[in-house]
Amino acid sequence: MPKTPAFNFPQDLLDAQAALHETRAAYEEYARTLPWSAEPMPGWKSDKQLHSDYRSAKDDSPGYTEDQHAEVARFRARLLELSTTVSTHPFWDSVDHGNRVEARMALKHAHEPTEA
Repeated sequence: MPKTPAFNFPQDLLDAQAALHETRAAYEEYARTLPWSAEPMPGWKSDKQLHSDYRSAKDDSPGYTEDQHAEVARFRARLLELSTTVSTHPFWDSVDHGNRVEARMALKHAHEPTEA
C-alpha cells in the first residue's frame, strides 16, 4: 500500500480546523434543542404507510425565539469565518495540486490521536 505523504500543517491552520470542528459540534448540539421549524408552523400527521403501521408526525412548532434566531446566526457566522480561514489559508499554496484533497483530509483528522 502506498505511503501517504506527511503534511507539516502550521499551528494557526491546525487551531482553525480544531475550532471549526468544535464549533460545528456545538452548533449541532444546540440545533437539537430547537423547535423543528424556525417559524411557527402547524403540526401534521401523515397517512399510514403501506405494509406498515408507521405514521410520521410532527407537533406544532412555536418557531424560534429572538434569542434562538440570534444564537443560530452567531453560530453560522462563526462557522463561515472558520471555514473561510481554513479553506483560504496560505498553506494550501505550498501543497501540490495533486495532493490537496489528501492534505485536506489529513487536516480534518489531525486532531485525532495517532496509533502507536
